[in-house]
Amino acid sequence: MSDTPTRRSPFSRRGETTGPRATFRQLLPFIFEHRPVLIWVAILSIIGALASLAQPLLVAQVITVVEANEPLGSIVWALVALVIVSGVITGYQHYLLQRTGEGVVLSSRKRLIGKLLRLPIAEFDTRRTGDLVSRVGSDTTMLRAVLTQGLVEAIGGTVTFIGALIAMLIIDPVLLGLTVLVIAVAITTVTLLSRHVREASHQAQAKVGDVAASVERAIGAVRTIRAAGATEREIRDVEAHAEGAWQMGVKVAKISALIVPVAGIAMQVSFLVVLGVGGFRVASGALAVADLVAFILFLFMMIMPLGLFFGAITSVNQALGALGRIQEILDLPDEDAHDRELAPLALMVGEANEGVLPGAPAIAFDDVSFAYAATRQDPADPANETADEHLPEPDVTDRQPVLRGVSFQVPRGQRIALVGPSGAGKSTILALIERFYDPSVGSVRMGGLDLRSLDRAELRAQIGYVEQDAPVLAGSLRDNLKLGSPDASDAACEQVLRAVNLGGVLDRDAAGLDAAVGDDGIMLSGGERQRLAIARALLAAPPILLLDESTSSLDGVNERMMRDAVDAVSEGRTLIVIAHRLSTVIDSDRIIVLDEGRVIGEGTHAELVAAVPLYRDLAAHQLLV
Repeated sequence: MSDTPTRRSPFSRRGETTGPRATFRQLLPFIFEHRPVLIWVAILSIIGALASLAQPLLVAQVITVVEANEPLGSIVWALVALVIVSGVITGYQHYLLQRTGEGVVLSSRKRLIGKLLRLPIAEFDTRRTGDLVSRVGSDTTMLRAVLTQGLVEAIGGTVTFIGALIAMLIIDPVLLGLTVLVIAVAITTVTLLSRHVREASHQAQAKVGDVAASVERAIGAVRTIRAAGATEREIRDVEAHAEGAWQMGVKVAKISALIVPVAGIAMQVSFLVVLGVGGFRVASGALAVADLVAFILFLFMMIMPLGLFFGAITSVNQALGALGRIQEILDLPDEDAHDRELAPLALMVGEANEGVLPGAPAIAFDDVSFAYAATRQDPADPANETADEHLPEPDVTDRQPVLRGVSFQVPRGQRIALVGPSGAGKSTILALIERFYDPSVGSVRMGGLDLRSLDRAELRAQIGYVEQDAPVLAGSLRDNLKLGSPDASDAACEQVLRAVNLGGVLDRDAAGLDAAVGDDGIMLSGGERQRLAIARALLAAPPILLLDESTSSLDGVNERMMRDAVDAVSEGRTLIVIAHRLSTVIDSDRIIVLDEGRVIGEGTHAELVAAVPLYRDLAAHQLLV
């Protein structure tokens, strides 16, 4: 078995228990990527606002002309033209905002996807896949609301609001004072309520992440779940997460329900006040009927932008709640973020690792110790695995040790086998060679040089790695084979498939290399998936091959054919293999025995049987042909 790190909460930052928070300033880069379109939208919004502001003035003039029994002339046509222009501008502006909103979602997803696929492997050890997928999906979608629900439209709304305010001040300062009093109360109410929207929105998005993670877990293990008769229990567990998301969504809805009606109530109260007081002032002769009508129209124009403003507050706070989860990932360092600090002049290794200290071994471990991060849970509720109950990630002194002072050398061109009981540290050794992790203590060397001084891309180009649970990517045989060798020919692909005894897979489907393998390789058997992963590594023909229990899923006949293929390809190359079968390791140049993270023996099969009791026991009971 591979050495699996202990997991911690996937939701909280290190050292935090309340979840990540985002600021409006962090939102601006996503918006400003579309600055040219937004400037044009703002201009249209201002033009539309000016066209709207002109309408009450024309209505007042129409009333005045009618009262004077004079012909309307072109005033009516001008009013109609303004209405049409305002409608056209509003429609076009709405389209631009919707398109730009989709652009914001796209750009945020690109940034997040790029970051996710460059994160250190340790981050994936401590986070749930479904939650990460949720951040790419639902969290980024929340950013669209910033543009489509009022933020940019608020620019034109501000012009309308200020213009209406000035016009109302000119028409009747007394009525304006009463109106402003009502609006001030509404703004204060919204401000007090909106502070709760961001926190509730973040919690709601975190619950959505829980749902995605639980669904991904259940679907990924659906066969195991059904075979164990656990379908109903899993359904209840997933439904519980869904209900949690629903409850948080309802909480957001409750807060929004208090904010949304405020603008409507403010409009109604203002209208009643203006109508009552304004009617009295008209009756007393202090205000003309035309001016009262114009004032009421300006009142509506002032209240409508206020509604947009309140909506913008809600949508921005909801977006900031989701952005906190997005920004948490974007703020994480890339896998190679600190490489230049470790090695300012990252070196390139030559083909077949030649030219760099030729006399040095291909791989060497020098007193290497390593530990995965451990999870610390709240002692008051040790079974609780929600984000807020996890304590911060411990430092290295609190981690569970996997390797302890491991030292050995792998000469160039030799075949080395790693054996030992489960949890001995075998898979971790391969992970350190691939530099998925760096040692806590000591160093791993290639060609005599510390791996941390080598360029990661060049380092991995020297290594072919086949994992224990060899993944098969959804797609075709060709897609899987050419993952690490995009320029390989079809002939080379077919040759390597037949070399690993997968010719039958090619022949049974008329599509050949285009034959679909299904999600997670479901169209292939376990042995076929393993051999396809080996074929993928062999196609690149790297100077160093790492095989993590690569023949564990094969029967005797296929294992023999596989070993023949590996023997042919590994000639002149360095091979490090983990296996539990005697037939896989007995012909190795040297065997390294590991137990509890330490090297307890090295030598040939005969030497180890004679000198190392653990190896003798493994050979007798586990390493069976």
